[in-house]
Amino acid sequence: MHAALGQHATTAGADALSDLVPPELASAIDALWRHQGPVAGNLYAAPAFVNLRETCQRLYPSSGSKDALGFALSQGIFALGFRWSDDVPSRLAVFSDVAAFRIDQAFRRDHARLTHLCPLDLGDDIPELHFGPNAIRTFAATELDDLLDPDGLLRRSAGWRFDSQRFSRFSWLVVEETAPFPRTSGGRTLPGLFFNAREDLGRIEPHKRHFPAPVEDALFALLTAPWEDVTAYSDLDWRPFRVPWVYTLSDDLFTRQPIPPDADTLSWEPDFHQNDEGEMVEVERPTRFPLTDAAISQTAYLDDAAWSEVMAARRSSVFARPIEHFLIRAFASDGIDEFLAHITAIEAALGMPGDHDPKARPKIPGQRRQGATARVAWRLSALLDDPLAGERYLALFKQRSDFLHGQAMKDISSQVRLDTRRLARRCVCALVGAATSMPPPAHQDAFLGELLRRGSA
Repeated sequence: MHAALGQHATTAGADALSDLVPPELASAIDALWRHQGPVAGNLYAAPAFVNLRETCQRLYPSSGSKDALGFALSQGIFALGFRWSDDVPSRLAVFSDVAAFRIDQAFRRDHARLTHLCPLDLGDDIPELHFGPNAIRTFAATELDDLLDPDGLLRRSAGWRFDSQRFSRFSWLVVEETAPFPRTSGGRTLPGLFFNAREDLGRIEPHKRHFPAPVEDALFALLTAPWEDVTAYSDLDWRPFRVPWVYTLSDDLFTRQPIPPDADTLSWEPDFHQNDEGEMVEVERPTRFPLTDAAISQTAYLDDAAWSEVMAARRSSVFARPIEHFLIRAFASDGIDEFLAHITAIEAALGMPGDHDPKARPKIPGQRRQGATARVAWRLSALLDDPLAGERYLALFKQRSDFLHGQAMKDISSQVRLDTRRLARRCVCALVGAATSMPPPAHQDAFLGELLRRGSA
């Protein structure tokens, strides 16, 4: 996909492109293209490259400093197949007319289209879904090759190989995003070099994301599904898949494409098959956590309409808390950290600062337990219209407190783990419904106050 443009362009097509490009740029690119390698010396000091850089500085005032622009242009021309030395494997470059057009367009754009590819490790026949800019799907090996342009990546990392056949055996979460460019062209190529040196680089961001923001949005929507009820081995893990990494593709010519992780980063196990000679041959297959037949029906609701509802809910005052942060943290964590994150997601959703101040909270007649934890439990019971939900939360919260305060405690059973996940999911789904109801809650405090009144009655 990335390398296809213009390698077989007709003369008429090239002439048409020339009409769209400033003549000075077309001339500078043509001069550089005539000096393709192998050539000794530093590309950045080559007269043809210096001429191209200076031409771009005149034509595009926002192109940035000399060095920043040099980084961007070198990335762009190599992405178009330009070769300067024998250190870079040879490959046919696009015609200079096409290169000039692509570079001109790169300077004129103000955004990039990003594609986040997330392998669903351990996933077994995950239902294909399309919701908003997101999809769960599989890829044929040839589709992955078209997406990632392994030949172009090989030019940067000699000896590297992309095994599209192995990757094609997994399902993927694909998230599309439109992202604005940094202020300078160099920031698009080497963003790590362009930062505010006055920042406190050692600071702790309280709700720093585990995945890119659009990926977390997609995962948040996916986590509203009752996976704990459709995972065949839920006593081992309620999750239908894991996301070990995210690989981001950009259609920006000046963005340096990272080398993707190896397929060995995903989970494999031995397998055997009988060959034509009747011999047993050892191979490998992806390790999978199977789903039940109910997985398709239980996730079919997640479509464009459901995505719009979830996004609208998160913009409301009801979600003015780090609910998503803790739900995603539970998904990405293991063991006690997963348990604590699910409990904290409920507390973040339904707790209030005043719950911890006896003087600030109003007294509720007839109620003896009026602590912060009891108030969250009452709100949860009202939100879910289930008196047992609040009692279950109190029991789970006690286990959480025993751990944090160093009390002697037994192992947390798989059933407790599932109950905690289920209660957190039900809480989130009910909040989505409340936030998108008509009329929607006008104010978070009023909404939580009404839940407290109903739950404590």
